[in-house]
Amino acid sequence: MSTDAFRFPWRRWAALLAALLVLDVSLTFDNVWPTPAVQWTGGISLELAACVLVLAAVAAWRGALWNALAGWLGGLWMVLAAGRYAEVTAPALYGRDVNLYWDMKLIPSVVRMVTSVAPAWLVAVVVCAIAGVTVLLFRLLRWAFTRLDDAMTYERPRRVLASASAVAIALFAAQRTDAGLPVASAIAKPVSQTYAHQAALALRGLRGSAALAPSPSMESSFENIEGADVFLIFVESYGALTNEPALAARLVASRRGFETDVRETGRGVVSAYAESPTFGGSSWLAHLSLLTGVEVRDPDTNSLLMTQQRDTLVRTFARHGARTVALMPGLRNPWPEGSFYGFDEVYGASRLGYAGPEFGWFAVPDQFSLARLDALEAGRTTKPRFVFFPTISTHFPFSPTPPYQPDWSRMLTPRPYDGPAIVRAYSRQPDWLNFVPGYAESLSYDFSVIGGYLRVHTNHDLVMILIGDHQPPAAVSGEGASWNVPIHVIASRQPLLDRLVARGFQRGLTPQQPALARMHALLPILLDAFGGHE
Repeated sequence: MSTDAFRFPWRRWAALLAALLVLDVSLTFDNVWPTPAVQWTGGISLELAACVLVLAAVAAWRGALWNALAGWLGGLWMVLAAGRYAEVTAPALYGRDVNLYWDMKLIPSVVRMVTSVAPAWLVAVVVCAIAGVTVLLFRLLRWAFTRLDDAMTYERPRRVLASASAVAIALFAAQRTDAGLPVASAIAKPVSQTYAHQAALALRGLRGSAALAPSPSMESSFENIEGADVFLIFVESYGALTNEPALAARLVASRRGFETDVRETGRGVVSAYAESPTFGGSSWLAHLSLLTGVEVRDPDTNSLLMTQQRDTLVRTFARHGARTVALMPGLRNPWPEGSFYGFDEVYGASRLGYAGPEFGWFAVPDQFSLARLDALEAGRTTKPRFVFFPTISTHFPFSPTPPYQPDWSRMLTPRPYDGPAIVRAYSRQPDWLNFVPGYAESLSYDFSVIGGYLRVHTNHDLVMILIGDHQPPAAVSGEGASWNVPIHVIASRQPLLDRLVARGFQRGLTPQQPALARMHALLPILLDAFGGHE
């Protein structure tokens, strides 16, 4: 037996193999869909192979000098591991790939949302768990690099490691050359490639988006809606998922009740699907796309569009003599977009002045928002109104859901609900492992609210456009879900509904696939239905 073999016994080989496994798993794990959990599927890390090869070359040249750098290498590995986690987890929970340049700006809002709806003890436990896992992971990675450094001082393990790393790099090169090779899936997607992609996205964001498409024609005679109040209601997280069997079964009763409300108030409804420019969040991209007729799929395009003088659906209604109102119960900060759109009035959370029990992140029930709108607008004008209303009661995490109050006048009092109703509502807190029941219940609530509003305004000449802003997060909608959302137009004006049917809408509350158009392309269809070109 050689001296080198004696000096590096099997116990050290075992520790070395354990260290390599730790370093490899930390960069090659995959998601356990659709949860925040991860699992290892046996991939090999290109970064680990490259790191080992470099360390072996340096150790052969001038001896192992890396023990003092084990902590630094452990810190670097944690950054790489975090990138891997974000990459594999975001599609499962959020429904799209992560984009650090955009998403980092949203982190404060997400943190505020979670901490406002989760119990304080749960937030504290999660924070402590994250801190504990971070410390333990760093120590584990530092130990692994220490074991690797120890092996580099011995010729035989150094040669074995260098050879294995060279083979792994060769496999990666072969994988890139011919994906059909049997080894094509042996090497996991490099995390460094993920960060390079994120850097490219950030650079593109800093440089600004490409030239924007021109605005479509906003001309319409409006003869089919003349004199009517038009409500454009974006129903938060209302996606095509709601018509798939599993969820549709949960919504049968509420949909049947909603259809009855439409029919018994002398109105009809037509429906279609549209493809949203966003998924699982960033509702404003859908709002802007429909109101301008320009497709907006990212925050950079959003920001660039806001710097331009553009015509909007809001301004079009104003030119036809309507009073334009934004009903924004989720608005708690300045909203410069209101000026861009051209609203006459913006009712944010502070102006609405809700004083009842709070529900969810935004606190204000959708039923209160509509009741308060009627009170605020009473006697303000004889003009027809155009009302833009993004709902919030169906916002993630969906629970607790407000009770529906049949007596709408009570919604404007400090005690809009009876005690037992509040107790029942608060007993259904978010189930962080299964959001589907809460999601279905919140949508049932909004169907009741909108149907109830139609009944309160039975004799009111009202055109109501309901449209989903996006599908719910992937934790609800599933893996690989479409980006389609329903759109319903409810009115007593038959020429309007007939014109929409001629453009591809279906009569009734159930739309048919495929999507009629992308969100921005719906605007010309709606303007045509309003009365065609002047």
